Amino acid sequence: MRVNDQIEIADWELTESFARASGPGGQNVNKVSTAVELRFEAARSPNLPDPVKTRLRRLAGQRWTKDGAIVIFVQETRSQARNREIARDRLAALILSATVVQKRRRATKPTYGSVKRRLAGKKARGEVKALRGKVDE
Repeated sequence: MRVNDQIEIADWELTESFARASGPGGQNVNKVSTAVELRFEAARSPNLPDPVKTRLRRLAGQRWTKDGAIVIFVQETRSQARNREIARDRLAALILSATVVQKRRRATKPTYGSVKRRLAGKKARGEVKALRGKVDE
């Protein structure tokens, strides 16, 4: 499976297992195993660089197992072939998003003018509230 020009995943790294899916489908649901569980051994993959693996682990979240595999479960369609395709597409998209290095956030100070405007607004609002209340005669 080809993710991009640099990353290609070998077939031995992917394991597919099939189960019966829930939802609509009539008798087909009870007889045919259409749901797909795709496992990718990401931690042991020689095709992924280490920085990509760390980003992938963060992006995968609950789909990342203790032994370093990513598990994607798909049961969207009634077709096993289509579910396999969807699972592989999702895995490719996840790996592709892990290849993008996020820009580091640089902390900035608010401008002098914006601080002045904020404080002036707070003062005006406080004066409005101070004028409320009982009127002395």
